Amino acid sequence: MNIQAIETERLILRPFTDDDLEAFYTIFSNETINQFLPWYTVKNMEEAKQFYEERYAHSKDYNYAICLKEDNVPIGYIHITQDESHDFGYGLLDRYWRKGIVSEAARAVIEQAKKDGIPYITATHDVNNSHSGYVMKAVGMTYQYSYEELWQPKNFLVHFRMYQLNFDGSDYVFRKYWNMYPHHYIEENL
Repeated sequence: MNIQAIETERLILRPFTDDDLEAFYTIFSNETINQFLPWYTVKNMEEAKQFYEERYAHSKDYNYAICLKEDNVPIGYIHITQDESHDFGYGLLDRYWRKGIVSEAARAVIEQAKKDGIPYITATHDVNNSHSGYVMKAVGMTYQYSYEELWQPKNFLVHFRMYQLNFDGSDYVFRKYWNMYPHHYIEENL
């Protein structure tokens, strides 16, 4: 897929390029923003380049760098995968938190995915990362269920909440994680 840049009021959402490696390193080496993500932080520019090549350079997913219009330098990322989960995820340098940047980026990327015919998106967050859940709710996603997973490669037990947004108005629920992990449940009052 050839991802086209999207502009919002404050942001440019565009593919990462080779010229972004320094910013890419800054994002993916940050312990705070990568704490709840399924990879270890990169330790040097060589690891950053390898991570970029493996996950971004030739990906068919919706992978966007989140950039402020004022300088077009990546301060985070947002994605929707093209697999059956249509997993929606994001990360943002912590100095930009609580300014509505991820929600603004998310609305634009979700609108593009909807236009392109993606039927739904899903997203999960660690129960200890409630701010990620706030973003999911802010963009219209609804809680479906929770489950426990022995998270790899970090190898610790995580309680995840799964959210979903259907674009076709159906009540379809993506149940892969429910079926895959024996300890699953529905939390009340979320």
